[in-house]
Amino acid sequence: MRILVIGAGGREHALAWKLAQSSEVTQIYCIPGNGGTANMPKCLNVSLTLNDFEGMLRFAQVQGVSLTVIGPELPLAQGIVDLFQGAGMAVFGPTQQGARIESSKAWAKELMQSAGIPTAKFAIFRDPATATAYLHRCSLPIVIKADGLAGGKGVTVAETLEVAIAAVESLFGGQLGTAGETVVIEDFLIGEELSVLAVTDGKTIRPLLPARDRKRIGEGDTGANTGGMGAFAPSPIVTPALMAKIQSQILEPTLDALSTQGITYKGCLYAGLMIDPQGNPSVVEFNCRFGDPETQALMPLLATPLEQILLASTEGRLEQLPPIQWHDQAAVCVVIAAPGYPDRPETGQMISGIGKAESTGATVFHSGTRLKNNQLITSGGRVLSVTAVGQNLPEAKAKAYQAVSHIYFDGMQYRRDIV
Repeated sequence: MRILVIGAGGREHALAWKLAQSSEVTQIYCIPGNGGTANMPKCLNVSLTLNDFEGMLRFAQVQGVSLTVIGPELPLAQGIVDLFQGAGMAVFGPTQQGARIESSKAWAKELMQSAGIPTAKFAIFRDPATATAYLHRCSLPIVIKADGLAGGKGVTVAETLEVAIAAVESLFGGQLGTAGETVVIEDFLIGEELSVLAVTDGKTIRPLLPARDRKRIGEGDTGANTGGMGAFAPSPIVTPALMAKIQSQILEPTLDALSTQGITYKGCLYAGLMIDPQGNPSVVEFNCRFGDPETQALMPLLATPLEQILLASTEGRLEQLPPIQWHDQAAVCVVIAAPGYPDRPETGQMISGIGKAESTGATVFHSGTRLKNNQLITSGGRVLSVTAVGQNLPEAKAKAYQAVSHIYFDGMQYRRDIV
């Protein structure tokens, strides 16, 4: 098999890394890839941009690609799957209509409401005056979300009315462009966060191991929201009874609701959940793709060949796939970010120590890196995802931070409390 992975981050590096382990996979192409995939066996980076859909399709056709895997949400929201499917190419990911579950928070909330899927009480606004008037009637804290895609940075949890009003005015004022033209205001949910990534072919939905990510830049879950500063799996709060609730109350009803809308949703459905003190799950948000950095924690634990799962989804035969197998271990992923991230990340710093980090047994997935004159340099906000596996979470955590200690670039920042 020849497989094309579209994207440039740690998630795509982890997917390509896992696919490369299979004897069935002979070649992986990454568009555009990063400094990590550039040096990976069986892998070739291709210099096309993420908005050149026609170029990517032509490349896949000429190279005889068996399967294309879409990593980021933006190409999905822009309809890349529709283009590939229309050309008769096997592609993993939802259509543009299915991707609305992430690209429009308002649409997703209304879908959940219509299907009776547990989620926070919400209201949708398209002008600042009405939204501000509503805020004066709300209890605090309150959550303000941009409707559109914002790279994990479109959410404000406001502890005060002043912060909430400022967030609304900022969004309607164009801080996030068209992503903030519609705003969702919802009640603040109390409990433990959980990420459940599930693979579906539109009829059957199979959850992967439950994971937990840490979104805030600061330790103790403080500071600005980011795309994710680390993750671990499996989450120790999850019991078989809780997973059964998530399957029956959230995953299956969502698939049914999408089907009712005429959408055959194939790909990864990522449910960001809150588990309340009584053990009941509610949806915080849905994503239409694999999570980053959850994928970097999950892939080292996966025993079933990844391409078997992705093909079963793409070909509509997930029901026939044997149960997904996992190693009986735990994984911790620590994200190392650039100075200034998340607001104004600085790039161009030389990176050292990755070889030493990997000599400890950890795996270093690249996010924002590129090769310049054979020297690895930073090229994005989140730079590296350092993942280690252990017999339990404390062991995996210790190994991950041991590996992190060998890596250096000017101004690097990371949380020391992942898990």
